[in-house]
Amino acid sequence: MSNVIIPSTSEDRKSIRDAIHEVSNSLARIEGEREHINDVLTRLEEEYELPKKYARQIAKMYHKDTASEVKAEFSDIETLYEQIVGSAIASTLE
Repeated sequence: MSNVIIPSTSEDRKSIRDAIHEVSNSLARIEGEREHINDVLTRLEEEYELPKKYARQIAKMYHKDTASEVKAEFSDIETLYEQIVGSAIASTLE
């Protein structure tokens, strides 16, 4: 601990302890939200046979409003694939 400076006042230590508690509370909320997201994705998969993987990607695209960027990126990937591998992606999936 030679590189760590230990706060000398009880007020400083309390302030640090309060901040750590605040971070812990935030982490607990994040865990709860992740669990909720997984529950929603599970429901979509069970009710509509929509794979979680795709529902999650759609939700992220919706949240970040990046559908056009994702489409353009996939188009670039598809073009690269065809140029490198020599066949269309659709024909390799059949």
